Amino acid sequence: MSEPHTLLAAPSPWATIAQTLRSSFKKPGPVPALPSAQWVRPQVVLTADAIARYRACCGFEDRAGVPLTYPQLLGFPLGLAYMNSPECPWPALGTVHLSNHITQHAPLAVGDALRVVLQTGALRAHDKGQAFTVELHLWRDNACIWSCVQTVLRLGVRPAYGEPYAPAVASAPDLRERAPLDAPADIGRRYARVSGDFNPIHLSALTAKPFGFPRAIAHGLWTQARALATLHPQGGQGAASLACDFHSPLRLPARATVWTAPDARHGRFEVRDAQGQRCHLRAELTQSSS
Repeated sequence: MSEPHTLLAAPSPWATIAQTLRSSFKKPGPVPALPSAQWVRPQVVLTADAIARYRACCGFEDRAGVPLTYPQLLGFPLGLAYMNSPECPWPALGTVHLSNHITQHAPLAVGDALRVVLQTGALRAHDKGQAFTVELHLWRDNACIWSCVQTVLRLGVRPAYGEPYAPAVASAPDLRERAPLDAPADIGRRYARVSGDFNPIHLSALTAKPFGFPRAIAHGLWTQARALATLHPQGGQGAASLACDFHSPLRLPARATVWTAPDARHGRFEVRDAQGQRCHLRAELTQSSS
C-alpha cells in the first residue's frame, strides 16, 4: 500500500462540491484490480454539540450517547477525498451506496480522541456495474474500537471484476409493521448540514432532476439512522454490529414504515413504503449479550 494521505480538517461544503464536480470528468471504465490507497484523519475529537445535532436530526433521544451509526460521518470527508482523487478510478457522482456493515467493539463517548482511517478494499461483480468496498476504522489509543465496510456501485461499468456481490441481509417473510417513519421535505438539507454530504440529489427537486430524480431523495445513512432511532431511541449499544442493504431511494417528502420480526429479540428490520410493499432498506442489528 502507498503512503497514506493525511486530511487534517474536513473541507468546506463549497470546496467539496467543487472537488466533486472536477472529479466527474473521470472516464468510468473497467479496472481488473482496485488500487490500494489509504486516507487518514490523525485526530478527531467527539464533541457534544456535533453529536447532539446528529441525534436531533435522526431522532435519537438526548440520553442516547454516541449512536452506533454516528461514526460514519467521521469517515465521510475521507471517502469523498478518496473518490475525488486519482487513486479512485471512478467519479463520486453516479456512484450508488449498496450496503454497509458496522462493527462496534465498545461504546464511544464525548471527548474521545480518535484516529480515523479509510482504506480501499476489494472489487465485487454486480449485474448493474462494478461494485467495490472501502473500509473505515476508528482507533482509540491503540485499539480499533469501531469499523465499517461500505460497498458502493459504479453503474454501467463493464466488464465487472471480483467475486459476485451478495446482499448483507437476507429477506425475512415474517416481519410485521412496527411504526411510521416520516421523512420531511427538508430532511436532505438538514442532514447535509450535519453530515457534510451536500450531494445535490438530496437537497431539492431542482437540484435532483439533472441526475434523474423527480424529487430529492433522503440520504441512505439518514434513513438507516432514523430507523434505528425508531427502534432504539435511547441508543446505548455497546459491542454491536449492524448490517444494512440499501434497496431503493426514499423520495421526499415521504411517509414510510418500519417493519420488525414478531420476536423482539430478533434484530432484523426493514424500511418500506407507506403501503408496506416496496423495500427501501433492510438491516440486522446484533448486540452483544456480555
